[in-house]
Parts: sequence; structure tokens; C-alpha cells
Amino acid sequence: MKRRQVSITDTMNDPALFGSWFKGNTWNAWRAFLSALFGLSMNPEQLALYRKHTGRTTPPTTQFREARLLCGRRAGKSLIAALLAVYLAVFRDYSPYLAPGELATMMVIAADRRQARVIMRFIKGFVNGVPMLAQMIIRETRETLELSNRVVIEIHTASFRTLRGYTCGVCLNDEECFWAGDETSAEPASEIIAAERPSLITIPSSILLSLSSPHARRGPMYEASQKYFGKDDSPVLFWKATTLQMNPGLDPKIVSDAYERDPIAARSEYDAEFRSDCESFISHESVNACVIRGRIELPREKEVHYYGFVDPSGGSSDSMTLAIAHKNSLGRATLDLLREVKPPFSPERVVREFAQVLSSYGLSTVTGDNYAGTWPKERFSVYGISYQPSKKSRSEIYLDLLPLLNSRRAELLDNQRLISQLTQLERHASRSGSETIDHAPGGHDDLVNAAAGAIVMASASSSNSAFCFIAVEGGRIIR
Repeated sequence: MKRRQVSITDTMNDPALFGSWFKGNTWNAWRAFLSALFGLSMNPEQLALYRKHTGRTTPPTTQFREARLLCGRRAGKSLIAALLAVYLAVFRDYSPYLAPGELATMMVIAADRRQARVIMRFIKGFVNGVPMLAQMIIRETRETLELSNRVVIEIHTASFRTLRGYTCGVCLNDEECFWAGDETSAEPASEIIAAERPSLITIPSSILLSLSSPHARRGPMYEASQKYFGKDDSPVLFWKATTLQMNPGLDPKIVSDAYERDPIAARSEYDAEFRSDCESFISHESVNACVIRGRIELPREKEVHYYGFVDPSGGSSDSMTLAIAHKNSLGRATLDLLREVKPPFSPERVVREFAQVLSSYGLSTVTGDNYAGTWPKERFSVYGISYQPSKKSRSEIYLDLLPLLNSRRAELLDNQRLISQLTQLERHASRSGSETIDHAPGGHDDLVNAAAGAIVMASASSSNSAFCFIAVEGGRIIR
């Protein structure tokens, strides 16, 4: 197909291309955003929208290489991301920048493949829906679309380890604020973006675009909002808008009903405001100060009384974890052992393995939550371990753990998944004034749950009797 020199807004207006999907005035705000992103001329209405949603005064004259888009849910972000991927894949020539056999990748990155496939379905709809574009397809799979012009559109998960080695024309970061991400990293979103930038360097017209509704007041999107919004000289375009501003065709009652149910959540979901009720639970500095580098596990010592924590899981979706701790001669709660079995697994087999570990540390009692009913008690008793329900909720245990870490009265194992899960815990305040501590949306706290229970019990104990507390991530129940 002969390449046409058209702008992205031209493709939205052309009935032979994507015009049938972008009819009417409800897409005007998106046209203004795309005009700003590509440095296109803007009419007075678009210029007013640009100034309102960026805080800038001077319209851009050249394309931005990097942009952040913070909008409410159902604003149309996924459809625009798909349009952008297809436009950059089809209407630009990357061959001067590619080595023999190399492809230019249009990369869609999301928290998981299921979420990324939402945009991929839009992408395939655009390409297959336009006959002259459909004939460019030479290979199509569930997660890729390879075109005849040495371009491939792919979906990827949010892991900084798997994004290296590509030459990219665009990196589209979907719902970046909710990237609990790669648990081997304490700052997954930051490291993923850092891994993306080198892949964009060799193509001069490449774009890094993050699209998300807001969440907590932390992470790259929040930092970008503080650094780039309203700055005319900033090389990064930051665009902020509510759902109804970007999608005026949405029924306003949907938003008003959301405000009646939960005003704080609605401000985040639909008005693109970072949540005021959601803050980081503990700092990276406090956690890292308690980590004993190089310590992976400690063997049992005679005359030491151990304490454990298990959180049973059914084996299909959540990990089952075990932690054992003791109070050392300095009065510090010391984490000795941390075990995790990831799904899928046989709960019966894991109970047997964990019971053997507990017995090897001289423990005959274990405490856990009520998530799985009576089966943990019944199954552990088969192997000589008495299972007792926890008297404290998960949030109460986390709140007891916090002063131990902040005052360095706890020693942690050098386990990066544990460190990551700890630093990603969030403190939520409800309208009633109560607090809950939980993992971020899409995240996990299975290892934290186990370690916190063992450490808190070890720190609080003053008796000589052995005690074991087991935690399994799976309930996500605030007890």
C-alpha cells in the first residue's frame, strides 16, 4: 500500500479509514489531545481545551516524544490508544532505522495480558475493518499483529525484565497507576518506564505514552503531574481531564450515582483526582533498614522459641505462605524462614510440607485466618499440628508491624518479593474514620501476611512456650 501523508486527526475524519468510529462532537476533546501530542494546528475550541487540560498557554508546534494522559474511567483511553498504535504502525516508515531482519514494534503494555488484550481487540478491529489496511496483515495471533511494512503490534505485561531488546515506534502504558507489577522490584512502574526509553531512542518519531485513571499519590504518574502540568517549556505533555470532559456522551447519572455511593472513590474514578484516602503504608527506607542483606534463611537453634504464621489458600489463584520468627537476644523479632508455594498446587501436599517445616522448628501449634473454614484445622491435625484461628485482623497485624520496622526492632530476610510487597502496601481511610491496610489493586500481600504475623507474635511474646501462626494469601478479608 502506498503510504499516505495524513495526520492522525485526518484518519479520524476520513470515512475510508476510521471516520465511522469517531463521528460527532463527542470526540472533540480527543482530537484536541492528539493535535497537541503531534504538534498539529488547533482551532479555537481545541486550543481552549488544550489550555484547560494541560495548564499550558502556548500551543506546541512539534510532536512530543513523551506524554502522560490522566483521565477518568470510561473516557475512551483504550480506543484512542488503539488508534494511536495503528496510526503509527501504518502511516510512518521505520525502515531507515531498522537493521536487516529487524521489525519496528508498536508495544502495548498492561498489568497483565488479559487487560492488554482489550486494546489489542480495538487494534484488530481498526485494521481488519479497513480493507486497504487488512491486506497488510501477514501474521495474526492472539497477542501480535505483524504487517507487511516491517512493523509488528504486540501486547506485553508490565515487567521491566521482558521489555529489553526491542526497537519501538511507540510504547503505550495502559493504566500505569495500577501497575502493582513485577514483584521482584520495589518500584515496578518506574523501572518499566526506564526500560522502555532505550527501545525508543533509535526511532526519532517514537512516542512513550502512559494512559491511566489515577490511584494513590505516588509513582511516575503522580510525580509527572507535579513536574509537568502547567509547564510550557516541559518536554513532556501532561493532559488531565474528567470522564465527562473526554466523553461527554456518557450518561452523567453514572457519575452522580458513583458519588452517592462513595465520593472519594468517585473523585478518583471519574474526576481524575488522586485519592486522598490512600497513602503508602511504609517507606522503602524503613523496610530496607531492617533487611539483613545476604540472609535467606536461618536454621533452627536449640533453646530458641519460635513463632510462625500461615495463610491457607485453595491452590487455584493465591499463594500459600509460611513464616517462622523468634525474638533474639537483643529483643528484635527475627524472621527465620519464609516459604511460598504459588498456584496451582495441591493444598493437601502443601499442608503436609508446611507441617514438616513447623515440626522441624519444634512447633506443634499454628494460627491462621478463617478464610478456608475448617479444612486447615482438620488437615494440619492429621500431621500433628494444632491450627488456631487468629484473634487479630490482617490490618491490625500490619499496624502492629509498622512500629517494629520503623524503630528497627525487626530483622527481615533478604527476600525481594517480601520487600516489594511491603513497600506496596496501602493505608486506606474509610468515611467512618477506620483504617485498613491492604495491597494495591492487582497486587499481592501473601508473603507480607505470613511474615508480619510471625514477627508480631514473636515480638509480643514473653512466655517460653512455642507458638506458631500461619498466613495464606487468598482471603483478602479484613478481619
